[in-house]
Amino acid sequence: MNDDVPAWIRATYLVSAAADEIDAVARGLATEQSVEMPLDAITDRRVLDEVAGRVEAVAERAPGCYAVTLSLAAETVGNETAQLLNMLFGNCSLHDAVRLVEVELPQALLASFSGPRLGIDGLRQLCGAGDRPLTCTALKPQGLGAAALAALCERFALAGLDFVKDDHGLADQVAAPFAERVAACQAAVERANERTGGSTRYVPSLVGSPRTLTRQARLARDLGVRAVLVAPSLIGLGAFRELVDEDLDGMAVLAHPAYAGAARVDPPLLLGGLFRLLGADATIFPNVGGRFSYSAERCGAIAEQARRPWAHLAPCLPVPAGGMTPDRAGEMIGAYGNDVMLLIGGALLAAGDRLDHEARRFVTAVADAGA
Repeated sequence: MNDDVPAWIRATYLVSAAADEIDAVARGLATEQSVEMPLDAITDRRVLDEVAGRVEAVAERAPGCYAVTLSLAAETVGNETAQLLNMLFGNCSLHDAVRLVEVELPQALLASFSGPRLGIDGLRQLCGAGDRPLTCTALKPQGLGAAALAALCERFALAGLDFVKDDHGLADQVAAPFAERVAACQAAVERANERTGGSTRYVPSLVGSPRTLTRQARLARDLGVRAVLVAPSLIGLGAFRELVDEDLDGMAVLAHPAYAGAARVDPPLLLGGLFRLLGADATIFPNVGGRFSYSAERCGAIAEQARRPWAHLAPCLPVPAGGMTPDRAGEMIGAYGNDVMLLIGGALLAAGDRLDHEARRFVTAVADAGA
């Protein structure tokens, strides 16, 4: 950053407040998210001019609902992910009436983030998919042993799916310990690929403390794994960025939305924007009409945030999921286009003896819809 020209982050919040109170509330947000003390008690001119937050705009979105845009000093971030979140939505996240919806970073700060390492093109190359939509499924349920999960993995790979991921609930559990499960599932996929000539990728779930995550990532890499699943909100966004930067070089990263609803950060910003900023190559989110109550507009906004041009950051692949079925493949590809990965898990597993048939039907439906 140029020390002579202060750089500012622009952050926009949706705030519920009465019309005669919103200006005071906005000023309070600016103070709370910056110097966190009365401005008239600050005597340092530089702090007042270059560090204290500013209210840039207040716009009514609906009766009692306002978009408040603040400028926050970029120097307060110090290039730390946790501190960025602290400055964007630290104390103010404690207010029930405030939701963070948009963030614009100054160029110098944005340049310090690498974003997706593979992006959409890299994911396509990883599984030899050309320009068609990608396919994915999930290994379930918790409680199955490693051999049973590996058997499912092999069947899905033989059917031609691009990615077979752990359910995010699979961890280092007694029924299927991480090392045993990953070794068995990776070997199963490799056997299937040898038979079919395909490039299915097994995607183990990494979860735990930072040291555990590093250990799991290195074990997966040593076993030949090329893609992993991580829930950034569960492990912490700072730990997620560090994991991607230091332990997952060259590996695809699928971001799972578990625990992402625990904070009032707008899903398009969090799942499509911040996860991408911190290194997710693909972002999973609840699709409209599934088990969760996301609207078509919200889903479209997540995909837009994930794929839109954004400085040097590679685009992130949207992955609509959550109770989807093969019959909806055409509808989803029509909504999102070919730059999408469809994730269908339970509907395939529920097919029982027809699992292989349903998995192949899913692959065919996606290929046909994307042609």
